[in-house]
Amino acid sequence: MGDLNDLELGFNSEFDPDFDPAAAVAYKNFRIKYLYPWQRLVIANILDPPDDSGTGDRFAAPNGDTSSAAKRIAGFGEIASTRKATNEGDTSPAANLRQIVLLPTGAGKSLCFLIPALLLNGPTLILYPLLALMSDQARRMSEGGMMPVVFRGQQTAQEREENFRLIKNGAKVILANPEVLQSEELVERLSKAGIAHIAIDEAHCVSEWGDSFRPAYLTLGTIIKKLGVPKVTAFTATASPEVLARINEVLFDGEGHIVRSEADRPNIHYYVHYAAVKEKAVLALAEKEEKPLLVFCSTRRRTEKMAYLLAEQMKILHPEKKDCIKFYHAGLSREEKDKVEKWFHPHKDAIMAVTCAFGMGVDKKDIKTVIHLDVPSTAEAFIQEAGRGGRDGSIAKSILVWSPEDSAKAALAAPGSRARVMRDFAEAKAGNTGSAGSASNCRRQILLDALGAEKAACEGCDICLGVSEAGATDLEAAAALIKKYSKCFTLEEAAEKLAAQMQGFMNGKICGFTVRRFSAANFIDRGDCMELLNQLLKNGTISKGKYLWKDRLVYTATGDAEHDKRGKPEQAECAGFAVHDRKAANTAKSGYLKNDDRHECHGCRRSKE
Repeated sequence: MGDLNDLELGFNSEFDPDFDPAAAVAYKNFRIKYLYPWQRLVIANILDPPDDSGTGDRFAAPNGDTSSAAKRIAGFGEIASTRKATNEGDTSPAANLRQIVLLPTGAGKSLCFLIPALLLNGPTLILYPLLALMSDQARRMSEGGMMPVVFRGQQTAQEREENFRLIKNGAKVILANPEVLQSEELVERLSKAGIAHIAIDEAHCVSEWGDSFRPAYLTLGTIIKKLGVPKVTAFTATASPEVLARINEVLFDGEGHIVRSEADRPNIHYYVHYAAVKEKAVLALAEKEEKPLLVFCSTRRRTEKMAYLLAEQMKILHPEKKDCIKFYHAGLSREEKDKVEKWFHPHKDAIMAVTCAFGMGVDKKDIKTVIHLDVPSTAEAFIQEAGRGGRDGSIAKSILVWSPEDSAKAALAAPGSRARVMRDFAEAKAGNTGSAGSASNCRRQILLDALGAEKAACEGCDICLGVSEAGATDLEAAAALIKKYSKCFTLEEAAEKLAAQMQGFMNGKICGFTVRRFSAANFIDRGDCMELLNQLLKNGTISKGKYLWKDRLVYTATGDAEHDKRGKPEQAECAGFAVHDRKAANTAKSGYLKNDDRHECHGCRRSKE
């Protein structure tokens, strides 16, 4: 990387490598002119050598004065303390060797370990959760001239030997994942490599994945001890108190200290869109919301399907923009990912369907809208996804698409559990004192409460802005149709009728029901209507009739189910088109009375009531 003293500065004393080595490295290697106070605090904790730990000085300050240099890095006196970047717990020099750093998405966590990596006398080992992320970061570092050494599974003996040769020759950065460190031989050789610092990125995975399907994460505490590295820092953007405690327990036997900045990103505005047919709701949202836009999906297959639907829609509505849609997930080859990233970064109208492989570490500053098609399992995962937006400081939207099925699944989680937080977030309503398990009806505050963060004034969620929706527009429209035409249509007939009514409506009325501005009505077809009606059958809002009304859909919310059970077809519900007597009922049952022959009722008993 070159000698810091070779850097041509002169225009600002902050870049003097003797006075502020971190700022000098930031500018020379990353063209960053300003380090935030929280970055300075974390960097200083890594570089400041312990007074009496016996580990020796591993910080190469240009003038040799490591203590004063680290103090200057920490923020020039009291700057760090004025920006709510705080050390919690034991802050002695020895304790500074074990840090858990919580910084919001977009706060520059990578610089907190890459700058020390270039200043420490010895390599830095960085652990990433995903091979895709590790490859992406290796590529970015190589482009910046850092040339990292990468350890991954299934490497040949020759590749491993070449890696250790590079380390011996002064490589500054080593990249790996928890699984590759399960090799005792590799750990033993790394323990002799003089590693000065270990950085664990996306450390919330220790809890979220280690306790489920990535047991290698639970061995990291033991591996750290075997490597004999005194300085270890775990980084994450999101961690609830429970997750934080688990990270501390696994990595540091509960003895790590916390560096925490404000968790809130006030420029991200949170919205919830209620829909039963979620994919079609995303089509409507993608049509109207500001670009660039991301759609987060839970699986690779779902990502590809969503991208296909978006592309087909774009061909019809905006043929000139048919190439504005792509997908991104961990299953793509390195070449495919590079191609998509290079396309996405400069593109102002881009729409991309992605998995969490994009949510961890791939950076584009000006994303305006993030749509969550599938509900993240925890508040931490949700904030990670939402945090892809507005990284340039501009206002960005995070829109969670929430269905009755999502609500039913979330209801199985215990009140107050991490999985229940997303239900509290999605089902918070304006005017409520808070949903069950939540003390707030502000979506932002529900997320901050889940992270154990301080309360924050909110001007950026649909509830606080007064624009929240009341419910699933598409499902309510389907229920309204069956209520109006109760006992008139079979399932197939009702699906045809509903699809015909919905086509062409974005801001209008269906069966007297207002279709609100977020509606996906324009994009719903007969198959979607069948899905809506089946959901209504499942939740008991409608049912299939019996006897004379066999297989015809009955709106049951007003007691028609009991009427149907009694087998009294003399008086049908009158709600739009009606059948008034037994003869007409029998005729309708036999199919001789067509829909067009039915008439508006002006005098039956039910209408008079």
